[in-house]
Amino acid sequence: MGLQESGLRRRADRALERQLAYQQAKADRVNGREQEVVAAMIAHSNGVRRTLEAVRPIADDARVLEVGSGAHGLIFYFGAKDGVGVDPLADHYAKLFPAWQKRARTIAAPGERLPFEDASFDIVLCDNVVDHAENPRLILEEIARVMAPDAMLYFEVNIHHPFYHAAASVHAAWRAIGIPFEITPFADHTVHLTLPAARALFQGLPLRILSETDDVDEVKRQKPRPRHAGDRLKHLFFKNARYEVIAVREAAAG
Repeated sequence: MGLQESGLRRRADRALERQLAYQQAKADRVNGREQEVVAAMIAHSNGVRRTLEAVRPIADDARVLEVGSGAHGLIFYFGAKDGVGVDPLADHYAKLFPAWQKRARTIAAPGERLPFEDASFDIVLCDNVVDHAENPRLILEEIARVMAPDAMLYFEVNIHHPFYHAAASVHAAWRAIGIPFEITPFADHTVHLTLPAARALFQGLPLRILSETDDVDEVKRQKPRPRHAGDRLKHLFFKNARYEVIAVREAAAG
C-alpha cells in the first residue's frame, strides 16, 4: 500500500470513528424525541423519491440499495418493499436507532466493496457519503457494477471552493507525519470535493447523466453574520454547496 493510499485509509478510519462518536451522543440527545427525527427523515426520503419519480415511476417490486445508509438514511422511509442499506457502521446504528433501522435490512460493509452480484438493483441511492470514504471513485464504480441495465441512481455530495481542498491537503499532510493537531471539518472528511472533482467521479463510467444540479450560486449569496473566523472564511470561499446527479445505467455494448 502506497503512502497516499495508507493516508486515505487512516483518514477514512478516523472519519468513521468520529461519526460513530457523534451518533452515539446524538442517540442520547434524541431519546424520547424520535418522532422529530423520523419526520425529517420521511420528508427527505419522500423528496428524493419524488425527484426520481419525475424521471419515471418506481415499480412496487423495485430492488433498492442505499450506499452509505448511515444512521438516518433514505432507505428507511423510501417505501421500498425490497430495500437494503450498506454502511460500515450498520451494526452499530441498528443498536443505536432501532426505531427506524429495523425498517430496512442493513449490511455492515464499505461502499468500495459492495457485497452484491452485478446488476442486482433497479434503484441506487448515495446521499452525502463519498467524501467521508476512502475511495470515492471506487464507490461510484461499485455502484455502476451493481446497477441493472437502465437502473436509476440518485447521487448527492457536498462541494466546496478549491480553498478547502487545498487546506484539507495540508491538514492531511501534517496528520500523516504525526502532528496530533486536528481540525474537525477536515477530520470528518477524507476529501473536500470541488465541483470539477465531483463531476470527474463519473467520467468513463457506464452511467448516462439525466440531470446535474448544484446550488453554488445560492450558497455564495448567503451572508450570515460572522460568529467566528470560520464564518468569515465562508464569506470569501463557499462551503457545503450541494451537487446532485440523476443517472441511469447504460446497457452493456453488444
